[in-house]
Amino acid sequence: MSKMFPRISRSRAWQGAAVGAVVLGLLLWWLLPLGEKPPTGTIVFSTGTPRGVYQEYGERLRTELDRDMPGLEVKLLNSAGSQENVERVATGEADFTIAAADAVATYELRQGDGAGRLRGVARLYDDYVHLIVPRGSDIRSVADLRHKRVATGLPDSGVRLIANRVLRAAGIDPRKDITPVADGIDTGPGRLRAGKIDAFFWSGGLPTKGLVTLAKKDAFRFVPIDEALITRLHGEGEGTRYYRATNIPESAYPNVQQGSQVPTIAVSNLLMTRSDVDPRLTEWVTRAVIKSRDGIGAHVHSAQLVDLRTAIYTDPLPLQEGARRYYRSMKP
Repeated sequence: MSKMFPRISRSRAWQGAAVGAVVLGLLLWWLLPLGEKPPTGTIVFSTGTPRGVYQEYGERLRTELDRDMPGLEVKLLNSAGSQENVERVATGEADFTIAAADAVATYELRQGDGAGRLRGVARLYDDYVHLIVPRGSDIRSVADLRHKRVATGLPDSGVRLIANRVLRAAGIDPRKDITPVADGIDTGPGRLRAGKIDAFFWSGGLPTKGLVTLAKKDAFRFVPIDEALITRLHGEGEGTRYYRATNIPESAYPNVQQGSQVPTIAVSNLLMTRSDVDPRLTEWVTRAVIKSRDGIGAHVHSAQLVDLRTAIYTDPLPLQEGARRYYRSMKP
């Protein structure tokens, strides 16, 4: 009888090895689609301003891409924001970027250079418009910004695009009725703290690290942007249909909001590329974006909202062929 034990052990060993091979195969399928070698080369990813969500997301996505495609060099390029990002990809200065849907639509409607080559990779998360003032400020509505010093974002930013539209919807000419200042999230908080501006606009994911830092140092509050103003905003045409009424939840900046929501505007962010970028590369990038949601989301809170079920909705852009291949491969 004792002679049978080695046979049973060998049999179980072979079974264990077979199971291990299957597990390894599944793992390789997850990491290396279709057993292909990872793409190599160099790509440029246009991000955003320091302390902004685009910049932090881009840095962490580069780490994920390096893990999946060690032979691919990803160069990050700071930018003013969405408007500059869209133009960079359209004209070939960058290969991938993140931009708000309103900026993409505006570039297309204005028939910017290379607009017809723009393609979507994934819908990521929403930007929320923040209008920030010192806690003791007498500014209670957008209309109260008249004759004030207001930071409306860098010239080619998505913040500038949406801030000017919000001001016009409130009956304020952004060139004549305020003193416009070109500050972004990297400089706006400091200038507000120093009393050099009265208010500043920011559009970004929740929470934005630059505002979290400001909340620890100084008292400020958010000015609401009500639904009636958003209705008037939609009347401006162009890309304004991508704006929707929402609230900054009380959990976003608890020290500032103290349990209250703030009415505002949201607009979706898109990861985008061009039609001439290698579809195989785009497929790998798309996979990395979806797969790394939790890893990036642990540091960039808004990235937790990336969802395979909604990522395919990249309106106003059609999906790039490589992204389309990936989403089709994930269907049951």
